[in-house]
Amino acid sequence: MRRAAIERLLPAAYQRAAGPGSVLGALLDVMEALHAPDEAVLADVDALFGPYRTPDGFVAYLTRWVAMDHVVAAPRADAPLPLPAGRLRDLVAHGALLARWRGTPYGMRTALELATGVTGFVLDEPPERPFHLVVRVPPAAADRLALVTRIVEAEKPAAVTVEVVAGAPADPPSDPPSDPTPPGTGPPPEGPPEPVPAHTPGPTEPDVAEPAAGVAAVRAVGRAHVPAPLPHDPPEEPS
Repeated sequence: MRRAAIERLLPAAYQRAAGPGSVLGALLDVMEALHAPDEAVLADVDALFGPYRTPDGFVAYLTRWVAMDHVVAAPRADAPLPLPAGRLRDLVAHGALLARWRGTPYGMRTALELATGVTGFVLDEPPERPFHLVVRVPPAAADRLALVTRIVEAEKPAAVTVEVVAGAPADPPSDPPSDPTPPGTGPPPEGPPEPVPAHTPGPTEPDVAEPAAGVAAVRAVGRAHVPAPLPHDPPEEPS
């Protein structure tokens, strides 16, 4: 509050006594200086609660507001954050989305991808072990197993046991060819040979992978982008 505004709130006798060089005038100058820092904060207070505008030291506090404080859990108060501040900002910006899909495969995968910046997490439900979930961590996130485990424990349904495994599942061995006859040793084909084209096309550019059916890239709340859930997979009630 400026000195002139404070002076206008005083009785008329005090206003006349608050002239230059007076004791009351000096007190009004001190009051203005004391109010200045608080007024500067209040003028831009909305920035404190914006995930991408708040200072780095305030981001961890905002994770409590969206129930993601388990991500920054640390054994000591002075321990560094387990992930960069930018990842925390993405989690805070998508806090409402994660809360809506908590307890579902989509919610767990989205939380893991936002926290690590890595895609490729595989969620397996072995048929021989009901109510058990195996989370396979891609190699790029294998050095953050402690963080992944905390997120998985918080995002899974309460009645489900979980196992976090580093590395993707191995590909099954391919079946051997059913016809053991070596190529080129069978009977000759009947009829005239097929004409050989005069020009054989050269190598082409690799095919660009199309997005899976029902999954489309959507613009997220903040800077990170997350895939949309499948249309036939409505949010489940968390356990």
